[in-house]
Amino acid sequence: MPHPDRRYWRRNVLLMTVLLLLWAAAGLGAGILFAHPLNSFMILGGIPLGFWFAQQGSIVAFVVIVFVYALLMNRLDAKHRAATPPGPPAASAPPEAGDA
Repeated sequence: MPHPDRRYWRRNVLLMTVLLLLWAAAGLGAGILFAHPLNSFMILGGIPLGFWFAQQGSIVAFVVIVFVYALLMNRLDAKHRAATPPGPPAASAPPEAGDA
């Protein structure tokens, strides 16, 4: 069984890779590569869907992806803390010159 830290980072990198690919699909794919076929669909106000993805969609997708990443990383962090045995207490840092 791999070390908990190695599993944690492997899952973290996998999560980032998947979310970056989704963002690329929304920004590059829907906004540029597939804009012409998507323009046959209209959204509210008669705006072509491909144009909307190029102007707004990739930004909306990015914000949603940031929230999804935060939620999934909080879950992964909680699992990692539960799976990692407590180590020795951390040494306290010496006080700085301005601290009194």
